[in-house]
Amino acid sequence: MIKYAFLALIAAITAMPDFAQAQTKKGKNGGPVVTSQGHPIEFVRKGMEIVFYVGDDDGSPLPTKEMRGRATVQDGGKTVTVPLTPSSPNMMVGKLQTELSPQARVVFSANLHGHSLTARYTTE
Repeated sequence: MIKYAFLALIAAITAMPDFAQAQTKKGKNGGPVVTSQGHPIEFVRKGMEIVFYVGDDDGSPLPTKEMRGRATVQDGGKTVTVPLTPSSPNMMVGKLQTELSPQARVVFSANLHGHSLTARYTTE
């Protein structure tokens, strides 16, 4: 009996990385989506540009006209802060100095109407 419980535990632990990976949600623009305070935020790379699509808590596009934000990028042992600029209708856009490598970490931080939004991503 203990032998079977141990085998079941090993099987469950082995399957966990696949389960966690399956939980990654992709947005309408093909990027990963992270929810911050009920707001879905999708991260998309377009060459040397990074774009964050911000949604309202009901899933509709959230106007970013008055939003202030930045992205902190950790890549290759270096940390860079990228200022983000609002773009219609619901985007925050920033320009990179170099291409992002796989496994770079990107942290989105923004403020709008008293909300502080934060979302963390790892590039593929």
